[in-house]
Amino acid sequence: MQVRASDTACEVSVTQAPAGNVSFSVQNTGTKVTEFYLLGTGDRILGEVENIGPGLTRQLIVEVPQGGQYTTACKPGMVGDGIRGPFTVTGNVPGSAEGDALLAGAVSGYKRYTTSQVEALVTRTQEFVDAVKRGDVEGAKQLFPVARTYWERIEPVAESFGDLDPRIDGRDDGEPGVEFTGYHRLERDLWVTGLQPDSNAMADRLMADIRELQARTAGIELTPLQLANGAKELLDEVATGKITGEEDRYSHTDLWDFRANVDGSQAAVAALRPVLDQRDPALGPVLDQRFRDVDVLLEGYRQGDGFVLYTALTEQDKQRMTQAIDALGEPVSQVAAVISA
Repeated sequence: MQVRASDTACEVSVTQAPAGNVSFSVQNTGTKVTEFYLLGTGDRILGEVENIGPGLTRQLIVEVPQGGQYTTACKPGMVGDGIRGPFTVTGNVPGSAEGDALLAGAVSGYKRYTTSQVEALVTRTQEFVDAVKRGDVEGAKQLFPVARTYWERIEPVAESFGDLDPRIDGRDDGEPGVEFTGYHRLERDLWVTGLQPDSNAMADRLMADIRELQARTAGIELTPLQLANGAKELLDEVATGKITGEEDRYSHTDLWDFRANVDGSQAAVAALRPVLDQRDPALGPVLDQRFRDVDVLLEGYRQGDGFVLYTALTEQDKQRMTQAIDALGEPVSQVAAVISA
């Protein structure tokens, strides 16, 4: 179905579809960069496509095996709740992983990956929070990009809980009306303003939100298409935040996040690799080479156990990164279509 996303409207050509794979072709007819979402109960993100520039069209395929009421949303300017509309899915069908051993194995393998990353996220964030609370500014600065690594690797899964993401990863010019909390609020305290009277309370809130994330992800049910879409979403995160320096604007530790997003994308693709090799044997080697190209590029900016700061990058450095991510994003964007075939 066609979606015309302008600055003031989100026109979906058909607002009802049978259960199964639901495909959207999203055209940005406006002047602002936009996003498109299919949302479930509680604003759970079932599928999304980000960074759709004016005049561009992006494809989104979402697996929706259960009938019910859903919501479509376009976000011109990539802010706010979006321009929303009802979307009905009729009937019920078995999930694509049911009866398909390769798809089932991909989902279970990736679920193990996310579980391990969330466990490390809880541990490392607790270490970061403890450093903040004892006033160890230098120690907290060292731990900040380490803790965030585990968040960034599973960001599509974490972001699917629409209420948690702004609290954990929001920025001070983020969603209107949302209090500035989470990692980036503490980042500002550590690098810019100095620790504030409420910094300890903010650290406790971050830890509570991370533990809530752990509880929610324990029961999450993923589809093969969510893995495929997530792999591309992570590269979009690099393109829209890490390459620009927007994400970690106070600490300039963006390359840690860049590395983690690519790691997460590669993990999702690796989980799906047996299916890809069966259905499109030519795609896997291309993905391997493009991931290697990005790995080689990033290793050139390695410094000790981490990376150089974003402020050390030249415009030529940023251009090389953009080219490498664009080259990787092209074959990764094909994965969803192969999986849904």
